[in-house]
Amino acid sequence: MRIAVDAMGGDLGPRAAVAGAASAVMADPGLDIQLFGPARHLDDEISRLPRPFAAASSRLCVVDAPDVISQDQRPAEVLRGNAATSMSGMLACLAKGEADAGVSAGNTGALMALARRALGMVAGLSRPAISTAIPTRREGRCYLLDLGANVDVEAERLRDFALMGDVMARRIDDLAHPRVGLLNVGVEGTKGTASVQRADELLRCETGLHYLGFVEGDAIFSGEVDVVVCDGFVGNAVLKASEGLARMLVRRVQATFEAHWSSRLVGWLARPALARLRGELDPVRYNGASLLGLDGIVVKSHGGADAAGFHYAVARAAREVAHDLPGCLAAELGQRRSAGASAVDDGRDASGSRTLAGTVTDVVDGETSQQEQR
Repeated sequence: MRIAVDAMGGDLGPRAAVAGAASAVMADPGLDIQLFGPARHLDDEISRLPRPFAAASSRLCVVDAPDVISQDQRPAEVLRGNAATSMSGMLACLAKGEADAGVSAGNTGALMALARRALGMVAGLSRPAISTAIPTRREGRCYLLDLGANVDVEAERLRDFALMGDVMARRIDDLAHPRVGLLNVGVEGTKGTASVQRADELLRCETGLHYLGFVEGDAIFSGEVDVVVCDGFVGNAVLKASEGLARMLVRRVQATFEAHWSSRLVGWLARPALARLRGELDPVRYNGASLLGLDGIVVKSHGGADAAGFHYAVARAAREVAHDLPGCLAAELGQRRSAGASAVDDGRDASGSRTLAGTVTDVVDGETSQQEQR
């Protein structure tokens, strides 16, 4: 399995990406990784790897990409730029079939725009959605999407998010009937924006989808649902708030046990349990967000991820390759769209109502430059 890595996008520079990639190939003997970035910097980082990772260097291939996309560059500027950046090189390698998946911790907007241009979309989808797993109370996980790729979304796109999340949960987690919920300010049918209420109507018409209706924010962590759908503005706020809450809880627990000599004794006895809790709540363990809907596998690592976090992002990409997630999305969503278009076409009235296929085409062709900029 071949993974292409943009090694220059993270806040910690190439050190975290190189060390995380080395850790990933040590853990998976069937993995080979191509590292894109300035060759001199990457070779230096590989030479600094600890001795246990020395054997991994033979499966790390450096590809020289002298330029780097900064975190503050706008997607439109990046699209007009040169192809010598580490991110562009990684995506070009993926588009040419020389890698099975790509991983980057770089500029999210730039990654979205470049990946969409390089790889295209599946099943008539117009834009990718970012999805990641959230730990739940019942020792499982819940997929949350979108996480920032689409801030203002229409009902039809929220429906697409739900269908993509359903496919991911079935294929990656082997769930027979993933429970899907639509995030809202309440479970009552009268609450929510017009697009959310319309999306609820559309999802209730989707056959074969285990749709539970509206859910509130606490359902993400309760384990009552497997997929939660929302727009990118809400999803990004929920994700960042949950990461901050997890870190705060771990620190509060540690501070409580260190406050007095008696609690320090109890804390010493409870250290194994506290270590497990820290591991379960650590956002690093769930690092790696999928860009769903692309005709290829691209995983976005958190910009601040360390080597361990980057390892998890590479491992997530490898899992998606093993399950051929884009192929599954293309087949299942394409089949749904064909069935829906046929049903609408069969029932069109004498005035010639537009079919679902026509509506999808209109959405793709009619995207505004403002949407592209976001």
